[in-house]
Amino acid sequence: MVLGRLSLVARRGFSLVELLVVLAVVGILAAAGTPYFLTYWQTAKVRGGAEELATIVNQARQTAISSNCTVTVNMSANNVQLSLGTNCPRPPYCASLPCNWRGPGTDSSGNFRLANGNQVTAVTASPVFTYLGAASTPGTLTVTNPTDGRTLSVVVAASGRVTIQ
Repeated sequence: MVLGRLSLVARRGFSLVELLVVLAVVGILAAAGTPYFLTYWQTAKVRGGAEELATIVNQARQTAISSNCTVTVNMSANNVQLSLGTNCPRPPYCASLPCNWRGPGTDSSGNFRLANGNQVTAVTASPVFTYLGAASTPGTLTVTNPTDGRTLSVVVAASGRVTIQ
């Protein structure tokens, strides 16, 4: 009986009313879900920026350990720079120390730029990592999404541990 009805629908297709009902249901679901999606999207953008900044800060810590010197995390506008201390071995691109570390993810001046236009500010002093990986100057950095003002903090503890709050 059911197979007979299905073959009947397959031969004649769907009516205009059935198609309009399906489109109305899809439209209502899309309209109801859009605010939730936009909230998720904005939150994900600032979370991604905070994770990116935490990675850059961990790069500073690792550079301090591997180079056996101090490295400072500096912010200027929406750029983040890793400044090598005067006790660091001189890289070939540095005429004098201190200078900015250059490597993967940086431009020719040693600047990291966060994706999605996220901006970075230092709430406290800029973190400074020692050759042991500890932070001689712990700090808190804030990532702000310029679109909606959402913020997350990247905290550097005195032990050198980097967390997102």
